[in-house]
Amino acid sequence: MTGRLGRTMTLGVLVTATLMSGCSAPVSEEAQAPPSESHRDRDDHEGHDHPADGGPAPEGMTERDEPRYPVGAEVILTADHMAGMDGATATVVGAYETYTYAVDYTPTTGGDRVEDHRWVVQEEIRDVGEDLLPDGAEVTLAAEHMTGMDGATAMIASSTGETVYIVDFEVDGMTMTNHKWVVESEIEPAS
Repeated sequence: MTGRLGRTMTLGVLVTATLMSGCSAPVSEEAQAPPSESHRDRDDHEGHDHPADGGPAPEGMTERDEPRYPVGAEVILTADHMAGMDGATATVVGAYETYTYAVDYTPTTGGDRVEDHRWVVQEEIRDVGEDLLPDGAEVTLAAEHMTGMDGATAMIASSTGETVYIVDFEVDGMTMTNHKWVVESEIEPAS
């Protein structure tokens, strides 16, 4: 009985020690986050994987006539595509009329799948024409917002026909110029 009791107690101590060490181990923000937030957490974890200068709009984009927020307007961002974005003051650099998509993709450079990346415009998707793409459509990206995005196979998660904007703003001490993209519902007037 003593041998059996001793083994049971030893096993109990080992299980308890294992559980306690697991509880005290640091857990990454990425592991704690719900799957729908993985794009935002990926940016947080990798220090804003977006380049500081997003470059010009893709060729063939149609500028929006009389957008709600014209070029040069100061606005407040309500999007949370990356840490520090929500509530940031921004300046509108461009306003365009196109279809805009949230996409799920695996970077061509490897790594975790990015879910709900917001946003990619019609002109940043290869060989798709001008018609609205349905949710679930498989496409090839031609965007370079993040490392490993250009050439990646993606799935359309959702879409919008809202006016889409390029903006300049500061986040966590870093100036982001020509940031692509925010849609009109992710912007509020600055005053």
